[in-house]
Amino acid sequence: MKRIIETDDAPAAVGAYSQATTNGSLLFTAGQIPLTTEGELLADEPIDRQTEQALYNLDAVLDEADATAADILKVTVFLDDIDDFEEMNEAYANYFDDQPPARSAVEVAALPKGVGVEIEAIATLK
Repeated sequence: MKRIIETDDAPAAVGAYSQATTNGSLLFTAGQIPLTTEGELLADEPIDRQTEQALYNLDAVLDEADATAADILKVTVFLDDIDDFEEMNEAYANYFDDQPPARSAVEVAALPKGVGVEIEAIATLK
């Protein structure tokens, strides 16, 4: 049975989607962008700062589902410029400092609200 995960500690969905869904075993998060819960968009910040905010949002969604970064099996990182990969990867590595999950990182033509990075994850639940 599908259950919706929502938290006020991450930005509200900006479209017709949920912050995350679960079947009780796996958690699928929506892509998290560098948007604060107060509505501040960090699109003009360096990509490392944007990555940190997106991961902070991801962490809040995980927390609402009683999961942590250690429970993440797979991450997909969308970049609007693949040349930002190294800077994104440094911030990402600080978040996943031990046993990082599988990951894909791809360049896309554009991201919502003109941001430079969007991050989604699949995690296992206890």
